Amino acid sequence: MAAKIKTIGVLTSGGDAPGMNAAIRAVVRKAISQGMNVKGIYQGYKGLLNEEITDLKARDVSDTIAKGGTLLYTARCHEFRTAEGQDQGAEICRKHGIEGLVVIGGDGSFAGAQQLAARGINTIGVPGTIDLDIACTEYTIGFDTAVNTAMEAIDKVRDTSTSHERCSIIEVMGRNAGYIALWCGIANGAEDILLPESYDYDEQKLINNIIENRKRGKKHHIIVNAEGIGHSSSMARRIEAATGVETRATILGHMQRGGSPTCKDRVYASMMGAYAADLLAEGKTNRVVGYRNGEYVDFDINEALAMQKEIPDYMLRVSKALSI
Repeated sequence: MAAKIKTIGVLTSGGDAPGMNAAIRAVVRKAISQGMNVKGIYQGYKGLLNEEITDLKARDVSDTIAKGGTLLYTARCHEFRTAEGQDQGAEICRKHGIEGLVVIGGDGSFAGAQQLAARGINTIGVPGTIDLDIACTEYTIGFDTAVNTAMEAIDKVRDTSTSHERCSIIEVMGRNAGYIALWCGIANGAEDILLPESYDYDEQKLINNIIENRKRGKKHHIIVNAEGIGHSSSMARRIEAATGVETRATILGHMQRGGSPTCKDRVYASMMGAYAADLLAEGKTNRVVGYRNGEYVDFDINEALAMQKEIPDYMLRVSKALSI
C-alpha cells in the first residue's frame, strides 16, 4: 500500500475562469479535513519554477467562493513546456515536500500535469476553463458564468440594435471552440451563429439572410460570432457595404472571464475540487476530474487529452430552425 500523502499543492494555470476560487477553497478544506497540509502555488507553473509557494489554512480561503478570478493568480509559462522546466518543477515540488498536486485549468495545463505525474508527483487535473472544450467532461468550471455574462451583454446590444434598425455582430470568447457562441446564439435568439466547428466562410449566405429578413419586415439582425472565427469589425464593414444596412461589431472580450461565479459554477467547482483532494488522499495520480451523466468521475490524463469534443448536432440544427 502506498504511503499516505502528507502535503499537497494547488495551482491555477492558463486563462482564469469564474469558480476557480471555489475549487481552490474546496481543495484546501477537503484536504485539511483528511489530515493533509496544503500549499498554494502562485502564478501557475511559472510560480512553481520561481518557488512562489505558501502554506494555506482553512481560514486563508474564507470569503473567496463568491469572488471571480483566482486568488492564486495565473500566468503562461513557456519554460514549463520544456523537459528541463518540467524536471525542475518536479524537483521543486519535492524540495517543498509536495507529494501531490491539484492543477486547475484547461488542456494545456493538463499537459503540464501529465509531465509532473510522469516525474513522480501525484497529480490531479480539475477542468477550469470558460471554453467548455475539454472532451472528457460535460462541464468545465467557469462556463456557466461566462455564458450568462455574454448573454446579458448581447441582450443589451440587441436593444440598441433594434432602436437603430442595425445588424450587430457580437464576438464572444471560446478560443477555438464554439460553445459560448452556440449557447448565446440560442439564448439570445440570434439570426446567425458562426462557429469554428461548422462555419463555411460563405459570407454571401449571411448577406442574403439579412436582405431576406428585411423583406419580411425584420428591423434588426443579430450575428453571434465565435472568437475562433474572429475578424468581426472587417466582417461588419463588408456586410454594410453589401446590404446597405448599418452594421456594427461588438467584441465582448475579457469581461466574460470576470465577475462573481453563478451558483452552478460555485457548486460544480466545489465538488470537483473536493473530488480532486479525495483522489490524492487515495494515492491516485495522472487523473482528470470530470462530470458525466450526473456524476463526478475521473479519467486518465492520457486518455482525456486524446479525446475529441464535437458540437452537438441536434443543438446546431435547432439553433438554425429557431432563427427563422
